[in-house]
Amino acid sequence: MLDNPEIIDKQRIVYTQLGTASYLAPLSSLSDETMQQLLLQRVDECIAIHEIELYIDFAEVPSVNSGSLEILLSCYNKIKSSGGRLHLINTNALVNEVLFMTGLNHYIDVVGNDKHTPKPHLGQPRQRLGDMLIAEGLLTKSQLENVMTMQLTTGKRLGALVVEKGWVSENDLNQLISLQLGIHFVQLRTGMFDLGIQKIIPLSILQRLKIVPLFKLQGQLFIATSEPLAIPILDEIYDRTGLNVTPVLASSLEILAHLQANHQDDYDLTSYLTDMNSDLEVVETYVNDDFNLVDEMASGSPIINLVNAIIQRAIRDGVSDVHIEPSRTKSRVRFRIDGILYEFMSQPAEMHPAIVSRLKVMANLDIAERRLPQDGRVQVNTQGRSIDLRFSSLPGIFGEKVVMRVLDKNQNMLNLDKLDLDANNLASLKKLLSNNHGLILATGPTGSGKTTTLYAALNHLNSIEKSIVTIEDPVEYQLDIINQNQVNDKIGLSFPTVLRHVLRQDPDIIMVGEIRDRQTAEIAVQAALTGHLVLSTLHTNESVGAITRLVEMGIEPYLLSSALIGVVAQRLIRTICPDCKTSYTAPSAIIEQFGWQDKAPVRLSYGRGCSNCYDSGYKGRMAVHEILICNAELQRLMTTNPSRDQLADYMKEAKVRSLFDDGLERVLAGKTTLDEVSRVLLAE
Repeated sequence: MLDNPEIIDKQRIVYTQLGTASYLAPLSSLSDETMQQLLLQRVDECIAIHEIELYIDFAEVPSVNSGSLEILLSCYNKIKSSGGRLHLINTNALVNEVLFMTGLNHYIDVVGNDKHTPKPHLGQPRQRLGDMLIAEGLLTKSQLENVMTMQLTTGKRLGALVVEKGWVSENDLNQLISLQLGIHFVQLRTGMFDLGIQKIIPLSILQRLKIVPLFKLQGQLFIATSEPLAIPILDEIYDRTGLNVTPVLASSLEILAHLQANHQDDYDLTSYLTDMNSDLEVVETYVNDDFNLVDEMASGSPIINLVNAIIQRAIRDGVSDVHIEPSRTKSRVRFRIDGILYEFMSQPAEMHPAIVSRLKVMANLDIAERRLPQDGRVQVNTQGRSIDLRFSSLPGIFGEKVVMRVLDKNQNMLNLDKLDLDANNLASLKKLLSNNHGLILATGPTGSGKTTTLYAALNHLNSIEKSIVTIEDPVEYQLDIINQNQVNDKIGLSFPTVLRHVLRQDPDIIMVGEIRDRQTAEIAVQAALTGHLVLSTLHTNESVGAITRLVEMGIEPYLLSSALIGVVAQRLIRTICPDCKTSYTAPSAIIEQFGWQDKAPVRLSYGRGCSNCYDSGYKGRMAVHEILICNAELQRLMTTNPSRDQLADYMKEAKVRSLFDDGLERVLAGKTTLDEVSRVLLAE
């Protein structure tokens, strides 16, 4: 029996009573069997004292598993048989979707369920998929006629054809198939499946049938499949498990990705690794005999396949950096995607040294040296592309942390027309690059895409008639015809030293990776004044900041006014995920705040979050720019050694389009969100 109305049982479940209603609030996850039994015990105690209007508060319960669903159903049956009612409050969107998918929402009252859970469309009259696609505006009649004709010759399903043609995304198609068949559609992500039942069917069978077990409830097994009408698959699962099967629609790509990602924490990785695609070739492994011996001894080891799998997945997902970090109990792998780190997988801690050693062998480094930081380079060919990996290790208390920068040498982005510049900014940049001499600077913080912009500019300028020389640290992309040089401070080959000698090489265009000191700045300015076009980067927050920064370095204002012809400031902002993109009408307060009254009604977009974007709502990045062209008026102002405020006033008077202005245009175009633009540009 409960002693008082505010007892806390070992800080696990809080019990309170308000009027005739009783509240139980678990203070930790219900995935633990002890917590499940404790909840059941508390419900029994409430029923014993005739408290049968019972609310369970899920504020501290982030997700549910099969066991907690069984307990909730048991609690419901006990309370119902006593003539009472069971309610759930403060459930999050993920829990609501699981309750909806398993049908528990038909029994248990979920307070506020409507605000999170999609309205059920089950049981509607069956419509033809083609008609539904046209009704939703996803397909035109002529396109439908086209794919129906293709069906006759290929035998493929209509849905597969429209996705293959790129007319409809797989996500939109599955939404409609869900409505058509009356089958629930889910996007696989953490919490949408119970890891405890993943091994109810062997992995090899899951991979062959392309299914994922989700939850088990009252003799019913819920599985994710991209073919919910494939009766032989359902029959085979029933024969193997003895459980009735309820299919749930999911993307085939998500299913395959899940089967790879969520079975990598097992200690025995052989089954996963031996079936892996071996499309990865390490290039330039000309090393000494000792390293060759290590590689030969490890040949066929699961570690090699594991490292290859990490690299392949990173390249496939567009990862910029791979972090491999040791801790007391595990080796964690995290991917930086669009500037944000996500955990990809983890392995037992004892595997970490072997993973690091394998990467060092690939980078031609000393595997015996674990006390000092090491840097190296790995070149691989995979998925039809040549990829550079920049390796960096740093010793720590639990072992060496490794970070690999992924550089795609395919150079798809090294083209001005593919940088997604606004039309006016693109014209301004091309006008700057048409000059025969002068200094052009790309500014912004680390990781804002400055180097990519400079490489695209060099590609734009590149021709057999021009001598182009670069000075970089390090050389990130290898370009044809262009003479690229890498600095090496260890032997005295610094930026100023190389730049002095480059000027004796009869160059037309010089690219300096970064202006870091006064000496480099002075030589770059002199080169720009003596008939060379000089491109470089500088760490400043906005375009006018480049002027004050160079003056602070010691460049005379009158020299700078003659040399500097333009500054390109930029930032990278995340773009909305196309697979979960949706739109809404902007509220009047937003329209007034940004002066969009003449554009009303304004439709803005955002991403709901899906497995393709790690539930972030964003996928990919684009640059926003602020281009300052040094005209005669600005040159006169520069000779007076202006303050930052004076330069800011000039920007306003000249109506130079700012980074934020460019960002707002991308918001109106439906490419990004106000939150993302504000996060990147207003947080500085």
